[in-house]
Amino acid sequence: MEQLLNYIGANMEMVYFLILAILLGVEVISNVPAILHTPLMSGANAIHGVVVVGAIIVMLQASPDNYLALGVGFLAVIVGTLNVIGGFVVTDRMLEMFKKKPKKS
Repeated sequence: MEQLLNYIGANMEMVYFLILAILLGVEVISNVPAILHTPLMSGANAIHGVVVVGAIIVMLQASPDNYLALGVGFLAVIVGTLNVIGGFVVTDRMLEMFKKKPKKS
């Protein structure tokens, strides 16, 4: 616990930045109308590819005997990829709703 408090004390700017990001995210999401919330979230899931790139970089930087970093990186790549695919699928389904259906004759 003491190590955690020392780390937080040494990196207070990072803690402030994290708190600001959380408050800003809550403020932005809470002001989005309900009809636009689903497109916003599906787009955010599609942008989640940044996490996949970060996980690949972590895996490339990890030493071959660091199984924890490799395992967590692999898990992040899998979960991030599923999130990206899900975001694109949901976005595609929403866009299909806006297409005009052909008239039956």
